[in-house]
Amino acid sequence: MHEKPVIGILGGIGSGKSSVAGAFSRLGCAVVDADKMALEMLVDGDVVRQIVDIFGPDITVPAGEIDRKKLADRVFSNPELLKTLNGIIHPRVLKQTEALLIKYQADDAIPAIVLDVPLLMETGWHNRCDVLVFVESDLAVRQTRVHQKGRFDADQIKKRENFQISLDKKRENAQYIVKNNSDLSDLAEQVARIYSAVLKM
Repeated sequence: MHEKPVIGILGGIGSGKSSVAGAFSRLGCAVVDADKMALEMLVDGDVVRQIVDIFGPDITVPAGEIDRKKLADRVFSNPELLKTLNGIIHPRVLKQTEALLIKYQADDAIPAIVLDVPLLMETGWHNRCDVLVFVESDLAVRQTRVHQKGRFDADQIKKRENFQISLDKKRENAQYIVKNNSDLSDLAEQVARIYSAVLKM
């Protein structure tokens, strides 16, 4: 069986990686959404117990779920805690990603697979991709998007990206650049051109 192309998405926080993944999905690609998986892990009983053991009971909200904002505030100001948290979450996410890749490769209805994995290069998973797409977006635009989603403030973008491989390095490794400062129709056109080129490889 000829393996389907695997497309990895790179880019900064708030650049619109998920929007690019969504555009590929509308063209028929299967998307592996690691962010969604990681959020689902935070309600898994075993994961919650491990996090509470490390961070203490005040890391949860009254309902017993992990307080995601409090957790983020702690780990993104402490490299060791971030490493510990990643050690709990990442192996589970990567195991699920592996299972989905096998499933999607075996599905004849799927032409290509997109990896929407936030730490794609940091985890070495860019090596599993046939093509890397970098989503380029101005910092001011990224800050506005993050603020509108109510996720965290502008300072947090810099704080979080300090723990990641630089955007310049990610851009250098990509075969394609998507500019995402304007509207979704423009984004969709760029993605369609890339998709067409990938299928001809």
